Amino acid sequence: MQCQKKYLRVDRRQIGFIKFILEAYDGIANLTTIDAGLGIVSINIPEGCIDIVDNLLEILGRDILIEPLEERG
Repeated sequence: MQCQKKYLRVDRRQIGFIKFILEAYDGIANLTTIDAGLGIVSINIPEGCIDIVDNLLEILGRDILIEPLEERG
C-alpha cells in the first residue's frame, strides 16, 4: 500500500494530543516525532486516507498550531 508522508511543525505541547487523535481513527495515519523541541513531526498516511487526514488537520489547526513543512529527502 502506498503512503504519503507529510512533515508538519506543530505546537510541541500538543504532539501527544495530535498523536492520540490520529490513533483514535484506527489505521488512518501514523505520527512520528522528528524533533520534540521544535514540534517537528511526520505523518505517514495511506493513499485512501489522505483527504480524511487533511480535513482532520484543518479542523485541529483551528485551535492548535499546525504548519506544513517542505518534504525532506
